[in-house]
Amino acid sequence: MGSFPSVPLLQRVTAESGFPPTDCALDYPNGLLAVGETLESAQLLQAYRCGIFPWFEESQPVLWWTPDPRLILLPDEFHLSRSLRRTLRRDRFRLAVDCCFPEVMQACAAPRDGQAGTWINARMVDAYHRLHRLGHAHSIEVYDDSGELVGGLYGVNLGAVFYGESMFSRVSDASKVALAGLVRLMRLGGGHLIDCQMETPHLLSLGARAVPRQAFERLIAGSVDVKMSVDAWRLPERCGALL
Repeated sequence: MGSFPSVPLLQRVTAESGFPPTDCALDYPNGLLAVGETLESAQLLQAYRCGIFPWFEESQPVLWWTPDPRLILLPDEFHLSRSLRRTLRRDRFRLAVDCCFPEVMQACAAPRDGQAGTWINARMVDAYHRLHRLGHAHSIEVYDDSGELVGGLYGVNLGAVFYGESMFSRVSDASKVALAGLVRLMRLGGGHLIDCQMETPHLLSLGARAVPRQAFERLIAGSVDVKMSVDAWRLPERCGALL
């Protein structure tokens, strides 16, 4: 995502008030729906059930978004490129789930090349750590053979939907390996879709596609209450097993 716009007049929401209909979201900036002050766990879960997520800078109030179109990745549409296949065949990465959620968030929060700051601020970190402790937020970690964390991703799971929040990579292909691991979990656990939020060339190259907001909302409405397998949040230790 790019820089944040100035905040126009928006409906203010609280932990108790609920959210306005998503068709009230602005066309520009695309998907900006509401403004608030809190990131209570129940409020976050209510938001995700409606396809709404928070995104804001440290100096801003909490901004709630629901862009149109919405980028999604269906597990069976994941594109395993030749280069990623080669990486998996080399089997030089080790995978884990939920072993170091705070470290994954911290790594995702590190400024990227050409960026001065990050949207994963202290309030976001606290909020998603709480969701993780409640069993709703998960991380997938990628380690090299020395045991160093070199890539990963985190997001929120509701029913058969995984709402991806961010990923990072310290070595080539590490974040792609993490995504391949997530796709494996979704396929084996009965997951329906991965929400990728905003369109990027990187995610499009991996098989993600944009759908209208209404189509996205229909998909999640039929999926957030579907139970995934109890074994869903387990992965083989070696990345070669993902092939």
